[in-house]
Amino acid sequence: MSGNLTCVGTGMTLGAHVSPIALSHIEHADVVFSLMANGFAQKWLEGINDNVHSLQHFYEEGKNRNITYNEMVDTILDAVREGKKVVAAFYGHPGVFACVAHRAIRKAKLEELPATMEPGISAEDCLYADLGIDPGNTGCAHFETSQFMFYKRKVDNSAHLILWQVALAGDKSLGKFSTGKAYRQVLVDLLLEHYPADHEVILYEAKGIAIDTMRADKIALTELVDAELHMHTTMVVPPSRKMQPNEEVLARLAQIDKKEERAKSGPKLTLVL
Repeated sequence: MSGNLTCVGTGMTLGAHVSPIALSHIEHADVVFSLMANGFAQKWLEGINDNVHSLQHFYEEGKNRNITYNEMVDTILDAVREGKKVVAAFYGHPGVFACVAHRAIRKAKLEELPATMEPGISAEDCLYADLGIDPGNTGCAHFETSQFMFYKRKVDNSAHLILWQVALAGDKSLGKFSTGKAYRQVLVDLLLEHYPADHEVILYEAKGIAIDTMRADKIALTELVDAELHMHTTMVVPPSRKMQPNEEVLARLAQIDKKEERAKSGPKLTLVL
């Protein structure tokens, strides 16, 4: 019998964010491989299925994370190849900052093994709710922090800038769990090209369990260098200026509106019998 893989998200807040379909997959799996945010979440998962295996042991300080991720993928797919109904459960959303799920599904499909993904509530979803940000208002640009630093990205400071994994700012080794003040200063200097030094930014962390307190520390941009950061800390940079009207486009659209209005109010044909 052919095995199959389903990658599911358990959401950010323990037990509160998991969808019914994700829960059903976990309950009925032959084996569940997990990457949870904490031991409480791991225990919760083990209470749903009695064959749960954490993938956390693959992480090691100084070990290249690409090696770690590939080892996780191989472990997951070995079980699928054995004909098992496999679930890979990730906290948050399995496809958001969770390359293991993407790699496993892609590799499974190359081997013609059934593989799907079920979404979960991500840190991004929680961020919008906790901080009262509507991405449809001024817009949001999201970047992984180091990628933002390594490449020339256009910054629109009339929109929200969301920088993920800010504790890893500037890390090219893929083997660190955090970088130091010198790396953060490079990020700050980059942002100072677009924002004033006293511009208020938010250090955000979603709740992991219901009794947790969500973090939303407001600091000046230049204070980031000395701030307390964790692997799951996200930095939100609110707009520093208002959106600027695109007069040329607005004029073209106005002309189209006028043409449509004239067409609606034009002469109507009368049928004479």
